[in-house]
Amino acid sequence: MKLRHSLALAAVMLCAPWIAQAAQVKFINQSSWEIHEIYFSPASQKSWGEDHLGEDILEKGDSLTLSGVDNGVWDVRVVDEDGDECIIEDVSIDGSDSWTIRDADLLACQANS
Repeated sequence: MKLRHSLALAAVMLCAPWIAQAAQVKFINQSSWEIHEIYFSPASQKSWGEDHLGEDILEKGDSLTLSGVDNGVWDVRVVDEDGDECIIEDVSIDGSDSWTIRDADLLACQANS
């Protein structure tokens, strides 16, 4: 009985990192603007979570890595120094992702709003 219990416990412990594993998302700001806010929302919901930058600013040329982002499909909202926002819908996050924010991306969002 103890052996069966130990094997079951070992199996759960081996599977746990896969079940609970969260992603890292790296944002690289190669735009001409500072990024003041970054939000995530599950794609199935319409409410934004917390601002992941808080009081920080993602300066031009800087990068930021967010840890602990749950794998899944998300909408991402980025707000620049002028208050212009860019929303990217249905972004699949799985493992470690890297996103580069460029002028063309932010300007395309402004043109679409």
